[in-house]
Amino acid sequence: MIDEDVPAWWHSLGLPGLFDVHVHFLPPNIQAAVWRHFDEAGPKIGRPWPIRYRGSHEERVEQLRALGVRRFSALPYAHKPGVAAYLNSWATDFSIKVPECLHSATFYPEPGVGEQVQALVDDGVEVFKLHAQVGEFRLDDPLLEPAWDVIEAAGTPVVVHVGSGPIGNEFTGPRHLRRLLRSHPRLRVVVAHMGAVEYAEFLALAEQYDDTRLDTTMVFTDFFDGAGTYPAELLPRLAALGDKVLLGSDFPTIPHPYAHQLECLERLQDRHPALDEDWLRKVCWHNAVALFGEAPTPGG
Repeated sequence: MIDEDVPAWWHSLGLPGLFDVHVHFLPPNIQAAVWRHFDEAGPKIGRPWPIRYRGSHEERVEQLRALGVRRFSALPYAHKPGVAAYLNSWATDFSIKVPECLHSATFYPEPGVGEQVQALVDDGVEVFKLHAQVGEFRLDDPLLEPAWDVIEAAGTPVVVHVGSGPIGNEFTGPRHLRRLLRSHPRLRVVVAHMGAVEYAEFLALAEQYDDTRLDTTMVFTDFFDGAGTYPAELLPRLAALGDKVLLGSDFPTIPHPYAHQLECLERLQDRHPALDEDWLRKVCWHNAVALFGEAPTPGG
């Protein structure tokens, strides 16, 4: 499958489009720094990672629209103290200009984070993003406790990269999320990359906690399988968890065509029959709509 085939693919499933919960749009200076780290195969990447989609923000929005991605995120993530406010201000403006984009925000363990997050929730933020591996913090850092209280009470989803892929460190791994969920079991967590590479442990957390979900970002792709193929013995449990799996891509910072992620999800049916078209419809649209609400009307 190539990108030009994507609209026909989702149309054949009877869907109105795609809902991608793991897309990144960042301020140009931050985006350049992130891409530079990928180009250099930096210490948190650990391997060559050619970036497929390097156009301007406007070009990339039009690429998503051409693919039929009717709803997507921006997912800024703070890597150090003092940058979250800048990222959030930019992401707010971006979501106003691009109505398909979820109003996205981030936060970091620093003084005053509870008040910052409350203000963001009051302003209508629809999704938060945390990247424990890049930011080098623990999810249950005491400084974050006021923020988690606010987010749990509000029910705002938060996409969390805490799996140990592509390179783990002391801040990654399922034990960190497990501790957080013991204290905040009603958090609406979306585990990025299905928790790669600790697939079994994060799947178990999604089974245990009603509001913990997984996104498919790059999992099952040829590029990602080289770092750890999704275990065949987990596929029946993944099928049974069909209402809690959401499409993610990591667009634009991916080394393959956007269509490849969809093609890889489709061929899962060859590995387990319950990962069928009904499962795909839930993953690619219905589960995200249930979590975030309906997408805006095209052109509206």
